Amino acid sequence: MTSQNALQKAPRIEVVDALRGFAILAILLLHNLQHFNLPVYPDASSQPGWLNMSDGLVNKITIYLFSGKAYAIFAMLFGFTFSIQYANQQMKGKDFGYRFLWRLFLLIGFATINAAFFPAGDVLLKFALVGVILVIVRKWSNTAVLITALVLLSGPLEWYHFVKHLMDPAYVLPEWKGIFDMFDKVMATAKESNFPNFIWQNVTLGQKTSLLYAIYGGQVFQQAGLFLIGLLIGRKQLFVTSETGKRLWIKALIVAPILCIAFFLAKSKLTPDESSISAQTVGKVFDMWQKLSFTVILIGTFVLLYRNEFFRRITSYLRYYGKMSLTNYVSQSIFGAFIYFPIGLYMAPSCGFTISFAIGIAIFFTQIFLCKWWLKSHKQGPLEGLWHRLTWINSNKK
Repeated sequence: MTSQNALQKAPRIEVVDALRGFAILAILLLHNLQHFNLPVYPDASSQPGWLNMSDGLVNKITIYLFSGKAYAIFAMLFGFTFSIQYANQQMKGKDFGYRFLWRLFLLIGFATINAAFFPAGDVLLKFALVGVILVIVRKWSNTAVLITALVLLSGPLEWYHFVKHLMDPAYVLPEWKGIFDMFDKVMATAKESNFPNFIWQNVTLGQKTSLLYAIYGGQVFQQAGLFLIGLLIGRKQLFVTSETGKRLWIKALIVAPILCIAFFLAKSKLTPDESSISAQTVGKVFDMWQKLSFTVILIGTFVLLYRNEFFRRITSYLRYYGKMSLTNYVSQSIFGAFIYFPIGLYMAPSCGFTISFAIGIAIFFTQIFLCKWWLKSHKQGPLEGLWHRLTWINSNKK
């Protein structure tokens, strides 16, 4: 069977929906711990000792497992989805690249909705802008795409600053004060109960702050690189059940832990002073590589376990969740704003990490219930369906 036929007969791959659902759940839990970017928490002295201890453990474990990894999985799956869509249209003699540009433009609209309820934290706008790279490389060879991905994931901006510092010890990193000032203004509005102003500041100044932070912090390079890795995973059909894919994921699970430890030790040994330029440049690169190695461990473990019927059964809810990932991602921001911010219940001052984590689980099961109810009579989630219809507007595709 050719790869094209395999793609044609399996346009949706179950493990991808489940893995995407896992990533969205992890993002939901992280966002709840962060109160959706509202840094307001109860005073530790007002809580019993056991709850403070629990808060510390919940925060450390969740951050260690998911921070920097959940969004990485989400980004790779974005590139993977493009690869499937492009291949499907290519088999029909069509170039999906230009249609995808329109699709990215539409994503800006969904990003605006999400940003309205998530101060300075929206990632969808960055996906929409950085996603253009997928169109640029869509006809490149696998080797060219891989090399480009590795260059982007090498941390070029951080290495630039590091080399500049080596050449001139007096060199200092660019000033971030302007971005932090904008963030403070957004947060000041978020702590008020003025709903119209909350929405307006979030979709204007908040989006600008989030985007500038990603650009100056080099996150756009990492995101672009992850998109390309996802594209390659799609081309190589590594999520399709096969012996070749199984062997590759097993090898990845052997190499990734070694790299994860190596990058952690390199960061600790070479950049012991967290305030130094080295720590803020190459230290960030080692930290990123460590998290990417851990991300590979999470993906590889999930994909291999998904071959087991029992694991598929206990993670079946994640397929519903992942199939409506856009709807769930945007709606979790609306839930979060209503629960934690002054425009709603303003529970942030009463919720430590443990309670916030529990609220995240409650939101997850609420969304699962809504997903199952919706998908009984629809093929896609409401935002997914709208995105699909608008993507193919003025097209012969049904």
